[in-house]
Amino acid sequence: MFEVPPFVLVSLEWMATLFVFVEGVALLVLVLMFIIDRLQTANTIRRNYPVVGRFRGFFTHLGEFFRQYFFAMDREELPFNRAQRNWAESASKDSDNTVAFGSTKNLQHEGTVMFANCMFPQLEEEVAPVSPIVFGPHAAQPYETTSFFNISAMSYGALSRPAVRALSRGASRAGIWLNTGEGGLAPWHLEGDCDVVFQIGTAKYGCRDEAGRLSDERLREIGATPQVKMIELKLSQGAKPGKGGILPGVKVNEEIAGIRGIPVGKDSISPNRHPEIDSLGDLLDMINHIRDVSGLPTGFKAVVGAYGWMDEFFRLIHQRGIECAPDFITVDSGDGGTGAAPQPLMDEMGLPLRESLPMLVDKLNEYGLRSRIRVLASGKRITPSEVAWALCAGADAINSARGFMFALGCIQAMKCNRNTCPTGITTHDPRFQKGLDPTDKSVRVANYAKNLMKEVSIISHSCGVPEPRRLRRYHARVVTENGLSISLAELHPEVETRAEYA
Repeated sequence: MFEVPPFVLVSLEWMATLFVFVEGVALLVLVLMFIIDRLQTANTIRRNYPVVGRFRGFFTHLGEFFRQYFFAMDREELPFNRAQRNWAESASKDSDNTVAFGSTKNLQHEGTVMFANCMFPQLEEEVAPVSPIVFGPHAAQPYETTSFFNISAMSYGALSRPAVRALSRGASRAGIWLNTGEGGLAPWHLEGDCDVVFQIGTAKYGCRDEAGRLSDERLREIGATPQVKMIELKLSQGAKPGKGGILPGVKVNEEIAGIRGIPVGKDSISPNRHPEIDSLGDLLDMINHIRDVSGLPTGFKAVVGAYGWMDEFFRLIHQRGIECAPDFITVDSGDGGTGAAPQPLMDEMGLPLRESLPMLVDKLNEYGLRSRIRVLASGKRITPSEVAWALCAGADAINSARGFMFALGCIQAMKCNRNTCPTGITTHDPRFQKGLDPTDKSVRVANYAKNLMKEVSIISHSCGVPEPRRLRRYHARVVTENGLSISLAELHPEVETRAEYA
């Protein structure tokens, strides 16, 4: 008869003992949890349903991820649906982005944009290169570029070091510019030798003196930096108009604190506005001061909400002379994104781009300033159709932040404000950052930009124009409440220049 070896019997005894021990510990933990839940008063569910009630929070947390991967349809998620994310990911990988069988997009939904193809589209030999535009003809160092799709403002601090390095290298590969965001100019912005737009936020990070005021000395240093081509004065941001930037203290390490000129480990909260700008005259004074000291084309970024200021502002420019005008205006959408913002501002404040962009362009035309002031558009423009619409509406160029985050590998985990970003993009935790390789991701950033611009060109050729900057409002149509579309030119008729400004 077969005998069980003694060491096996001993192992089984140890396993049985261990099982009893673990079972006892688990029971003890459950008893403690039961007592704690019964005694605590902060959570009603846990008090009424001890232990079991804890699963509600756990399942609520998991539901966010289950909806994204298993239950949501391709085109129903917010802020970006699966179809949009998949397109951006495929473009960044330079993968085949063709689809089969038929569109999953509902073309009868009110607000849907479609483009009016012409009977005789452009042949390959008729296609033209993208036309260049000049910013700042009255600046000491005007800036000329052909790029119409660029990297929008994302601060070093809000983004990790490897993310900024990848964006800088990728922008250089694609021939587009990189906006620093309001967190100052870091060495990593310059690493790739791309064109850089330096943003000045309300706290003047990266260009402030010891008292927190704008420093002319720093402006001259920025103007003398070869990669920096323009300066953008940030008045407001799409996700939080009326609120300054917010960088949680957990993200403020020694390097970021040094670049910004702030204490380590403390929340970095910018003022709601520039204290020295209290009127439209002050705004023009500040723009001209920055341009004169730095020598760089200078404009401002704002979300359009109240819009009566446009008439007063453009009249004031004519009174002072059009050379004093901002070199560009970046209009940000009320549905723009950020790393941290109060929900009421993110959900309810500011006009979306589909309303504010045509409004701004029309006002510039009305006052005869459209050829003097360039228009940049930002806010949820991550696919070719969204970029093409903005060009049709009158934008000279489009800036995207979250599109390039998807190119870096963002999975829309919605953890940007917690320093726990699982892809290493918006965290300063080395454990997560090590997964983001700047060399690999810079290629994806460049691929994303190149493929998007290529497909916008395909749209323009189908509309019968040789390059994207020739797109006009009559090339786009918008579905109305009855399910039929009307021309964007009919929805937002072009405004002619008033006689006194002709």
